[in-house]
Amino acid sequence: MTMILEVCAGSLASALAAQKGGAQRVELCDNLPEGGTTPSYGMLALAREKLDIDLHVLIRPRGGDFLYSELECELMARDIEQCRRLGMDGVVLGLLGADGDVDVARTRQLLALAGPLAATFHRAFDMARDPAQALEEVIAAGCRRLLSSGQAPSALQGAALLRQLREQAGERLAVMPGAGVRADNIAELRRLTGCREFHASARAGIESRMRYRQPGLGMGAPGTDEYAWQETSTEEVRRLLRNGAAA
Repeated sequence: MTMILEVCAGSLASALAAQKGGAQRVELCDNLPEGGTTPSYGMLALAREKLDIDLHVLIRPRGGDFLYSELECELMARDIEQCRRLGMDGVVLGLLGADGDVDVARTRQLLALAGPLAATFHRAFDMARDPAQALEEVIAAGCRRLLSSGQAPSALQGAALLRQLREQAGERLAVMPGAGVRADNIAELRRLTGCREFHASARAGIESRMRYRQPGLGMGAPGTDEYAWQETSTEEVRRLLRNGAAA
């Protein structure tokens, strides 16, 4: 069974590296240190122009929890409409109620705006109260795919639940393990979960080309190194695909 690799890309450069490495799909987002938020219009438009592979967009107005206000839901609605106009292939979203259940009603409302775009329910699922019930709610809301770590810090640690979710879903929805998916564990994850789609960032460190560096001053959060960051590595994408295919 052919494996599908979705790369979580936090920049246009990462999205292009994912495509070059052979990934079948990109989840485009911004602000990865916060768990990801919706990218800018410019990033979306240019990514759509330059990418030939499937392009899904994270719809998340802020970091933090997944209980959203009416205003935040309106922001998500506008972003989904923009994605549809730009010709994206899918959207990625996740909404919970205050008691830890999937917000089916609001999810359905947003997916109605998405129309034919494929919908993935993201790792908000991992914060849900009852995973078996939440899976049924995700399916009832109209999502075609679930991104999850199996309610664990990493997909490998949550592999047993991921397998249970895949078996429960059957053909109704694709379960896609994500969180800590790397070239050195993807084969084991395939074996343990039985899943065929996987989500990884495949990132490597990038060093700034700045020669002058202002000492003792930073613009980001305390402890942030502004002269180093991470981008998706084409070679790491290739390694993931190669090792996953060999499982």
